[in-house]
Amino acid sequence: MKILSLHSDYIKFQAKKKAIKDAEETTDKEITVKEPLVILVAVEKEDNKKIAKKLTEEIEDIAKQVKAKNIVLYPYAHLSSSLASPSIALEILKEAEKLLSKEFKVTRAPFGYYKTFELKCKGHPLAELSRSFASKQEEKYDYKQLLKEVSKTRLSTEKLKENDHRIIGKNLDLFSFSELAPGMVFWHHKGLIIKNELINFWRELHKDYQEVSTPVILDKKLWQISGHWEKYKENIFLTEYDKRTFAVKPMNCPGGILIYKNSLKSYKDFPLKVAELGMDHRQELSGVLGGLFRLIQFIQDDAHIYCTEEQLEQEIIKVLELTEKIYSTFKFKYTIELSTRPEKRIGTDEMWDKAEYVLENVLKKKKIKFKLNKGDGAFYGPKIDFHIKDSLNRTWQCGTIQVDFSMPERFDLTYEGSDCKKHRPVMIHRAIYGSLERFLGIILEDFNGKLPLWLNPNQVKITTINEKNNRFAKEVYDKLLGEDIRVELDDRNESINKKVREAQLQKFNYIITIGDKEVDKKTLAVRSRDGKVKFGVNLDDFIKDLKGEIKEKPC
Repeated sequence: MKILSLHSDYIKFQAKKKAIKDAEETTDKEITVKEPLVILVAVEKEDNKKIAKKLTEEIEDIAKQVKAKNIVLYPYAHLSSSLASPSIALEILKEAEKLLSKEFKVTRAPFGYYKTFELKCKGHPLAELSRSFASKQEEKYDYKQLLKEVSKTRLSTEKLKENDHRIIGKNLDLFSFSELAPGMVFWHHKGLIIKNELINFWRELHKDYQEVSTPVILDKKLWQISGHWEKYKENIFLTEYDKRTFAVKPMNCPGGILIYKNSLKSYKDFPLKVAELGMDHRQELSGVLGGLFRLIQFIQDDAHIYCTEEQLEQEIIKVLELTEKIYSTFKFKYTIELSTRPEKRIGTDEMWDKAEYVLENVLKKKKIKFKLNKGDGAFYGPKIDFHIKDSLNRTWQCGTIQVDFSMPERFDLTYEGSDCKKHRPVMIHRAIYGSLERFLGIILEDFNGKLPLWLNPNQVKITTINEKNNRFAKEVYDKLLGEDIRVELDDRNESINKKVREAQLQKFNYIITIGDKEVDKKTLAVRSRDGKVKFGVNLDDFIKDLKGEIKEKPC
């Protein structure tokens, strides 16, 4: 049902001609109602008689706000393109008239006629209000038909490069996508291993940070305080609960700030480093979504450093060094850009002057080449961005360092200084992976799926030449598995060439072949990725070498 309410000085209407065959009987005299609340009503297909009560409640609510005593119910088909049958619509209007008559003087315009009408709207802020609501009824659907509609979409590879991460992900059974969750990843077992290994690596390097986790859905008031509501609302998913508006978080900083405010802080706590692998959601046009590189739902390796102005420069340098350490692990090439104040921003010019100066000064002091992007900063602060070059020479913005004087001001963040007075901290927002999913996609393409041992879900494949070798092969398998090596056993009754070929397509780092000689000598034949085969390898020595390679993380 759709309604348009008009608080008026008067309304005049007159039935002229029947619009439907079964129009109700009425007079052809002009009717005038003074000081009415006119309700133009369109009854829709999904509405039933129960909606009359809801219609009454909505009208009572509006009438109370505008202090109206006279109600005019006016059927008005042009408000909807999906109208109910005339008999049902008239029944609902009659029921609403009956319910409203207990408290108001109600006039109902004749149903089923072409009418002339004239009214004068009062023109105050509540004089024109539109509302839409529906009957509560059980939804009917055919689950078999729905199943056909949501059948798995095939990945079109025609326009994709051979090393596109979407092809690699499909071939190696790492992840998939569905139209039922556009821009969101379904992680398969082996893909989740890679994702978790990247997280573990990140955690190893963040032992001086306090890791936290904040809710995914937060009241819109938080986003109004932070400034995201005015500057970023079009990218935020919204939901209603208990007559309140909530936002699905597009970023983690406001939630992290609430943790900061939960207890008193001292200068002795600084620099306070707080990290969060937060799941964020941002509205994106469907046309720009692209595998892992552009998503609606993603994990951001966020961190916020609260510090004094004196500590600011040194903390930025530490983040630069940590970023270089992570990127160099994967031998990534990257460029750096410095983005300054945009037109739409929060904070004073003085805040922006200080923030921009310190970022530029650090880059120059460290003799780091950078490109200047005027006006491209975040709305709360200038930033240094890291753009990684992928295997196709495309660049992707991943890491970022942002200096923020504005949000500490808006959230009234304080700490007690050595002078026992309250002071305002500075915030550094920073991410290194940026989007964990995007970073993983770049890795897959850069290595063409041939991941280093520590990251690969397919580390070791054991293949047997015949059934007589299966028992020893199982012993080797159990020993490797017990040492936390990711190992698979292929003891099918297939040719050894076929087994090895399939293992190579699955990008295993090492392929063990076990035949009669290996069983007799209790040794292994180990094939590495470069095709070289070592015979007579001792199992314990092999395990020791594997663990050393994993620990070193060579790429």
